[in-house]
Amino acid sequence: MTVARHYSPLDRILIEAQHALGTTLGTARAERPNPAGELPPATLDPAERRHAAGLMRINHTGEVCAQALYVGQAAVARDAATRAQLEHAAQEETDHLAWCAERLRELDSRPSLFNPLFYAGSYAIGLAAGLRGDGWNLGFVVETERQVEAHLEEHLATLPPGDERSRTILRTMKADEARHADEALAAGARVLPSPIPRLMALTSRVMKAIAYRG
Repeated sequence: MTVARHYSPLDRILIEAQHALGTTLGTARAERPNPAGELPPATLDPAERRHAAGLMRINHTGEVCAQALYVGQAAVARDAATRAQLEHAAQEETDHLAWCAERLRELDSRPSLFNPLFYAGSYAIGLAAGLRGDGWNLGFVVETERQVEAHLEEHLATLPPGDERSRTILRTMKADEARHADEALAAGARVLPSPIPRLMALTSRVMKAIAYRG
């Protein structure tokens, strides 16, 4: 019989710190293969390459924030099923993180230097959302994923026409985000008060502006 391990508060702090360092400074490992697979690289001029890299840097930072958000929410989730759902979503976001990092390397670029700051802020938001209760916790997941879907749709429309590698990655990410939102709704997500989505959207615009440039 497998015995569940119980972690001390110090153990949990160390685990959370290790996850933060691994997400912001380490190399993420995907469980699923990169959806771009064997697609041939596009021939991009310097301006197109910079733009594609800027968009993929935004998406990489978005996945850093998603990791922090879900880990923070899972840390204080009251129901084991909610915690498991958040942890599963976080693992799929790890796949996204790895795919975006790989695409940035292909574009001769790098992740945002501000990722540790974004991680810390998102983790704090995740804790605050989780402490309100699981219904609000899941409601935050729904709103987050819907906003991510919207900005992925925008990026799909503005990527250089020939950049099918980036576009294929983003399409897969968008499908995953939609599924995460639908699963959270089915699990009993509550609708967030209107000021919260507006504040989330404003924060997202600031993050995207910073991450695009570096």
